[in-house]
Amino acid sequence: MSTGSRIAFVAVMLSLLAALGRTAARTGPQGAGRDSAQLLRGTIDIHVHSDPDNVPRSIDGIDVAKLARTKGMRGLVLKNHYDPTAGLAYLARKEAPGLEVFGGIDLNLSVGGMNPAAVEHLTQVAGGWGRVVWMSTFDAENQVRYSKENRPFVRVSSGGALLPETKAVISAIAKHQLVLATGHVSSQEGLMLLREARQQGVQHLVVTHASNAPIEMNVAQMREAASLGAFVEFVGSTLHSADAQQRMDRIADAIRQVGAQSCILSSDLGQKGNPLPPDGYGEFLTAMAAKGFSEREIDQMSRQNPARLLGLTANSR
Repeated sequence: MSTGSRIAFVAVMLSLLAALGRTAARTGPQGAGRDSAQLLRGTIDIHVHSDPDNVPRSIDGIDVAKLARTKGMRGLVLKNHYDPTAGLAYLARKEAPGLEVFGGIDLNLSVGGMNPAAVEHLTQVAGGWGRVVWMSTFDAENQVRYSKENRPFVRVSSGGALLPETKAVISAIAKHQLVLATGHVSSQEGLMLLREARQQGVQHLVVTHASNAPIEMNVAQMREAASLGAFVEFVGSTLHSADAQQRMDRIADAIRQVGAQSCILSSDLGQKGNPLPPDGYGEFLTAMAAKGFSEREIDQMSRQNPARLLGLTANSR
């Protein structure tokens, strides 16, 4: 074979391999490599960080809503550790009409910790889009102790029992049919909160990024949370980190043991330097498809379950 023929042969083979790769990306086993743009349509990301904030963010709340709308998403929940976001959700809805945008409140020191008055105020903000109450996150006793910091913190329990002010917050959540999210409290405290919430009639419950530090729920605890009617949240964060594949493996294994019917996938993105939330969320859904989850399961975890959590009609694709 002449040199020219060999070059032509190699070019043809490379072209064929590229075509096979594109076909595999579209039709690979168990949906591996499925188009993230298709997976993203109609989804609701319940964990989005944005500006304005006290730390650098990659995008503001209005622009992330506009971006999500152009991607065909159904909705977002805007989260801030220190400032309530019901007002931001109101403005974002005006700028991205048709997108379901919700806000909430993290019960950290900046809002008085376990403060039922702050929860009541959330429900009075124009529009009524304050929907999620996260128990303490960065100021949670569990977080502060885990981080080995010497500073004030918010306590939800003492001696194995929830504090009266914690129960009062749960009562306000039940009264207004809000979402109780467990925040960064310990896994044991999270289960205590869920049990009390069920007793008080709270209908919308979610364990905040259950497998992440400093919560680190084990599968048995996740199953107990699901038995109490809570959804178990798994967040993708960035898939461009060195440990991303190991995290995806751990998440996939936990979901299979808990059951997709009790799980929610979200991004927990918005940090400076990470992918924009809709883009990173699409990558996360694609990664879960590559781990063997069916279209029906991804639909359940990214569309139906978040909708039910927020009190919306659970539309399937």
